[in-house]
Amino acid sequence: MRGRVLPVLVAAVMSLGLFAPSAKAQGSGPFSSWAAIVVAGDWHAHSGAPSEVFDNARRDLAQEFVKAGFSPDNILQFSVRPEHYPGQAPLKSDADTIVGQFGDLTTRATGGCLIYFTSHGAPTGILVNGQIWGGNVMSQIVDASCGNRPTVVILSACFSGGLIPAVNGPNRMVLTAARPDRTSFGCGEEDRYTFFDNCVLQQLPLVSDFLGLGRAVTACVALREQSMNLYPPSEPQTDVGALLRPKLPLLTFVRPRQTTSR
Repeated sequence: MRGRVLPVLVAAVMSLGLFAPSAKAQGSGPFSSWAAIVVAGDWHAHSGAPSEVFDNARRDLAQEFVKAGFSPDNILQFSVRPEHYPGQAPLKSDADTIVGQFGDLTTRATGGCLIYFTSHGAPTGILVNGQIWGGNVMSQIVDASCGNRPTVVILSACFSGGLIPAVNGPNRMVLTAARPDRTSFGCGEEDRYTFFDNCVLQQLPLVSDFLGLGRAVTACVALREQSMNLYPPSEPQTDVGALLRPKLPLLTFVRPRQTTSR
C-alpha cells in the first residue's frame, strides 16, 4: 500500500501545477545562453502623433524569442517611455543605459548576441530617444558587447540597410527592414506593428533558423506591400558573414512539442 502513496501524491501535486515549468526553464536549445536586447526607439507615428507601434513590437518580439529558445533572463527590453509600461518593466532607451545594461548582460550570457531595434530611420541612421544613431554608434554597441561572438542584428527602420556596413562582420548576420535608399511601411498611429515587425512575428514560429527567418520576412513584406500597391518597395536586406553562414542552420529555434490526440 505504501508503494502506491508516492505516485498518487505526485499526481495530485502535478495536477495543481506546482511542478509546472517556470519561465526560466523555457530558454533551452542553442540560444539559451545568448544575450538579447529589443529596443523601441520612439513613440510617435510618422505623422508625429503618439503611437504604440514600436513598444507593441518590443513587447511581443521579446515573448516570441523566448518561445524560440532564448532565456527570458537574458533578454532586455528598452523603451523611450518605460514609465508607461510598469507591468513590463522595460529599461530606458538611452545610450548610457543600453550600452551599460547590454555590457553587463553579455558578461553572464556568453553564447552569442541578438540585437533588435525598431524605430524610425533616416539615411544617416536610426532614431533612438530623439537622436539619430549612425553607423559609428551602432558599431560601437555591437563591437563592445559582442566582439567576435555569433551575432544577429535586426534593424527595423526606414533606410536601415545603410547601417549594414557599420555592423556586419564575418561572424554576424544583419537583417534590415529596408535597403539604404528606401522607406519601410506601417508606422501610423493606428498600426499595431510596422509591416516588417509584423512579418517577423508571423514568420518566427514557422521557420527553423535565422537564415530562414530572413528569407520568410523578406517575402512576407513584399507580399503585403504588393497587396496594398505600395511603391517603391522597401526591399529588406540580409547580410551574412562567411564564418556564421555555415553555423546558422545548426542554430535552430526551439518549438513546442506537439501533442497528438488518441
